[in-house]
Amino acid sequence: MLNAALSELLDFFSPLSAVQRQEGGAVTLLTPGTNVLGLNATYLPDLYLPDLKAAALPENDQQAIHQPSGILENVSAWHAAHSLPVLLATSQPVDHARLAISLHVGTVALNGQPESGVVVEQVSRLHVAGWAHILATARGTPEWGADLAHHLGRVLEGNRDFVLLQAYQDGEPAGALLWRATAVGGATHLWGALTPEAGPALLEAAAHLGGGQVTTSAPTGDAVHLEGTLPVWFSVLHWNSDAAPAICRM
Repeated sequence: MLNAALSELLDFFSPLSAVQRQEGGAVTLLTPGTNVLGLNATYLPDLYLPDLKAAALPENDQQAIHQPSGILENVSAWHAAHSLPVLLATSQPVDHARLAISLHVGTVALNGQPESGVVVEQVSRLHVAGWAHILATARGTPEWGADLAHHLGRVLEGNRDFVLLQAYQDGEPAGALLWRATAVGGATHLWGALTPEAGPALLEAAAHLGGGQVTTSAPTGDAVHLEGTLPVWFSVLHWNSDAAPAICRM
C-alpha cells in the first residue's frame, strides 16, 4: 500500500491524468503534453523499494540478497514503451537515481495572514489559459502554459470538485492555485507564486475554501510552513536529460 503522502498526491492528480495503470499496488499516471511531475509518475509502495536497491547491485549479487518482484521491470518497460523516463514517486530517497524534486506534504490552517497587498480571486474556467500561464511562469516553464491549459480545460469540464484561484499584487498577476474539495478540508498540489507574498495568500484562500485548512505540498526547503509533514521524492531512473520532464509544479 502507498503511504499517506503518496496516497494524498495520487488522489489529487488521478482525476487530472490522461492514463492510469495499476499493478501490485504501484500506480502509474501518464499525461502527455504536460510537464507536471505528479501527472507523469509511478507511485511506488515501500514494498518495492528493495527492488530498486537490488537493481543497483552487480547482477551476480542480486539474487543472493533479494528476489525481485518483477514490478519494477514491468514499470520500466511500460515507461519505455511510451518513450518516457521512469519517474518514480517514493516515500524514501532512491539510490542511483536522479532526484527531480523532493517535497513535504502537510496542512496549512487558516490563521489570518497579515495585510500583504495580495488579492486572491476565484476565476472562471474560461480563463484557464491565463491562469495556466501564470502557474507555468511561476514554476520557471512558461512555454508549457498553453499545453497545460489545453489539458486542464478538457479534464476539468463538468468536474465541480476543482476551483481555480488567482492572486494579484499591485494590480498584476502574482500566482495561481488549483484547489480540490475533499472530505477533510480540501487539497492543492498544483500551485505557484510569482512573489513571496502570493504563496501564503493563495494557501490562506484555499484553507478558507476548505473550512479552515488545506492539505498541500511544497518543495523541501520552501519558506511555506506546513504542519504534520511527510516527505516524498520524485526520482528518475535511467536518466536521460533530453527525455526527462521539466518541473512545473508538484
